[in-house]
Amino acid sequence: MTRLFLHASLLLLAAFAGLHAAEFRAAVVKVDITPETPQMLRGYSPRMSTKVHDRIYHRIVALDDGTTSFFLVSSDLCSISPAFCDRVTGELARELGVPPENVWWSITHTHSSPYVGPPGIPGALMPNRFQFPLDEAYTALVEKTLAEGVRQARQKLAPARLGAGWGEAEANVNRRARDASGRVRLGKNPDGPVDRRIGLIRLEKSGGEPLALIANYAMHATVLGGGSTLVSGDAPGVVAEYVEKKIGAPMLYLNGAAGNIAPIHSTRAEAEADLLSRFEVLLGDPILDANRRLASTTAEVKLRTSRIILETPKRPDLKWSDELKDYLRVSDDGKETLLVPLRFLRINDEIVIWSAPMELFCEVSSEIRASSPFTYTFYAGYTNGTFAYLPTEEEFRAGGYEPATSPFTAAAAGHLVAAVNRHLREIHGAQ
Repeated sequence: MTRLFLHASLLLLAAFAGLHAAEFRAAVVKVDITPETPQMLRGYSPRMSTKVHDRIYHRIVALDDGTTSFFLVSSDLCSISPAFCDRVTGELARELGVPPENVWWSITHTHSSPYVGPPGIPGALMPNRFQFPLDEAYTALVEKTLAEGVRQARQKLAPARLGAGWGEAEANVNRRARDASGRVRLGKNPDGPVDRRIGLIRLEKSGGEPLALIANYAMHATVLGGGSTLVSGDAPGVVAEYVEKKIGAPMLYLNGAAGNIAPIHSTRAEAEADLLSRFEVLLGDPILDANRRLASTTAEVKLRTSRIILETPKRPDLKWSDELKDYLRVSDDGKETLLVPLRFLRINDEIVIWSAPMELFCEVSSEIRASSPFTYTFYAGYTNGTFAYLPTEEEFRAGGYEPATSPFTAAAAGHLVAAVNRHLREIHGAQ
């Protein structure tokens, strides 16, 4: 009995030692995806690129707490089909031996990047924008470099520290302008709702040297307008490059609930490219300030991921494509329900990032953040594909461009808020 007890005690001590030995590790990789040949640019009506203003990238962070591995990709692209994205990240997840919800592919939504992959939902909403052959070679390049970058990030994992903080920048403005009759058009609405919070996650090497920043800010990447033929990361890409030069480490730009938010300088024909540099001050400097004020980081990091499906009615007059059949349920009586995957990353007990494949209106994410039990609640929009716009019920009924190009109904925002709030409470209470 004594020997048996001693053996059990040694096993228990070994288990505790193993738990103690599990350390948080992280890595970052930056991969150039700038096209070497002219490309049709996405975001407005299609137009062929003529030159490169600034190079575009995949920026990839890998996180590992000894039990859970997580991969976050931020790409300087405009729009990706959920089916295409889930196939690419699903194959990577199987190769890496992690659940599908542990690989996130987020895009900055720059309107000056090439078309990638099949049309997805925008193809049904705006078919006139897809009347030309897709450059399969560029899509293959984007897919190949993403997979290679994720593999490199996993190989480079090393002991690290993590911290979170807030900042604020007045680089954006509500874009749903109203005239005297109440008609809504794209423009500027200084009195409209806007979210100017910067959510910041800092990764450090074990010795405290900068490893990467993840900056979360809501803003359409539309400084360059529909007449521009420049390849560019637009404001998110320019800001990321500016911050990287200052801190000596990569910065991932995670766009937020930017469905109704434009950059403060947006789509002006005159000197558009010159306007991009203003965002180094308007947004880059506030990100750097938030980084300086971030009080502390920790090597004690626990990662937990989860996934839920938002079920909400599909807009009845929208023809659905077979490519997206896995995201639609049709009942025996013909009722059509959209099935929208939402993903969550909980970091310790204070931080949560939730993501959705949509262009969400800022009021919705702000409402969720205000009622969240987490100290830091960040929303990553344009992540794992896009289902296009999800306005609030009020703005849905007001009309305009975004409701007209949405697959949802006016009830969707309420369904989303209820589902996300419920899940945040559940995972916050979980051990």
